[in-house]
Amino acid sequence: MTRKEQRHIYDAVGIGIGPFNLGMAALAEGTGLDCLFFEQKSEFNWHEGMLIEGTTLQVPFLADLVSMADPANPFSFLSYLHEQGRLYHFYFLEKFHIPRNEYNHYCQWAARKLSSCRFGMKVEEVLPFGSEDGFLYKVYVRDEKTDQVRSVLARNLVMGIGTKPYLPPHAEWFSGKSVFHSSQYLKRKDEMLGASSITVVGSGQSAAEIFLDIARSIDDGACQLNWLTRSKGFFPMEYSKLGLEYFSPDYIDFFYALPQEKRDALLAQQDLLYKGISAETIGEIYDLLYEKSAAGKETSFHLQPMVEVTGIDQSDSTHVLHCRQWMTEEVFQKQSDVVIMATGYKPAIPSFLSGLEDYIEFDDQGRFQIEREYCLKTHLHTKNEIFIQNGEMHTHGVGAPDLGLGAYRNAVILNAIAKKPLYPVEKKNIFQQFMGETTQKAGPKDPTSRGGHTHVFC
Repeated sequence: MTRKEQRHIYDAVGIGIGPFNLGMAALAEGTGLDCLFFEQKSEFNWHEGMLIEGTTLQVPFLADLVSMADPANPFSFLSYLHEQGRLYHFYFLEKFHIPRNEYNHYCQWAARKLSSCRFGMKVEEVLPFGSEDGFLYKVYVRDEKTDQVRSVLARNLVMGIGTKPYLPPHAEWFSGKSVFHSSQYLKRKDEMLGASSITVVGSGQSAAEIFLDIARSIDDGACQLNWLTRSKGFFPMEYSKLGLEYFSPDYIDFFYALPQEKRDALLAQQDLLYKGISAETIGEIYDLLYEKSAAGKETSFHLQPMVEVTGIDQSDSTHVLHCRQWMTEEVFQKQSDVVIMATGYKPAIPSFLSGLEDYIEFDDQGRFQIEREYCLKTHLHTKNEIFIQNGEMHTHGVGAPDLGLGAYRNAVILNAIAKKPLYPVEKKNIFQQFMGETTQKAGPKDPTSRGGHTHVFC
């Protein structure tokens, strides 16, 4: 393995190329900012294990890479459709929610066009670097093909690594071909369909889509299909128009102004804003169950809410799930050849930040402390910042992972990096108000204000 030094200084280096950093690359194009983005994967692929045929995005197509910040941008979804010769097809489709596979292809289209995106490049380490040009970040990147490591210098970092799949400890122990996270579903689907029993654990959209896909794929009576969740029910996600206003810059301002203990308490009560199932998917599941049980046919489906899986044991070629119905306190066991854990994702502190960890401020739960403008609080005493994408739910609210707020967040970050308004940021976007009357009359707090002192940018 060889190392190669590079002296050029980038305005920003992005680490990880998911939809959010890809959107930043698209919005940065043509602004004069010199940015570079690295991704370990060899090509863009968004949740490839969940690109199930027939599934759609849960947000309208306007939540593409750029439109909510710059509708005329050449990397919009409509521009993609135009180039693909599909504008009339989409026009006649008359749907706002597009197929997930098409969204992934759209992002791949944008990634191929953006010269600032580098795939097959793993960021291994980031270190502080002092020079005659002031404080910089030195980013060491390994080429996955050649194994060569080179370094690049950047004034700012943008972490777009997202979250990682979460498995409860009892499932991690058995993680493999027959116990796995929902993110691996399509990779394991063919080999698991011959099982005599399959259990899906979880209550969100991923669990519902997997249950529906398996139910459609298996022959009647050929497999016992279970769906267990500790949630109170298989409930729809909140999708009313006023409910959607929680995914707005206005709500971010309100949420960010709260003390951290109130933020945590509020998030715990908002599961159905981002963890529920689409009403359409629930309807498809019910219709399928109804059809398969018609004319007195016996079905092999078992759906049970309010059940927590507390442990998993191996028994010959199958697994024994230890379950508890937490309302009645009943404890029971269920056998299953395959267990699919749709147990969500969790934030992670990437290993490449170890060289900067002593400078980064964490809260009492070990989470990043994050400014309103999406930069980490640090002890670095520099205006060259570390920005974060989709790691700020605890500070900015339920909209952190939402694709519809990605372009807005990127506009805020790019304005901060450029130290000037490259993109306008709307101040009033919703009909309701979240602030109290007194606060509302006094005017909203400047979202770029820190510690009583006003800063126009990070």
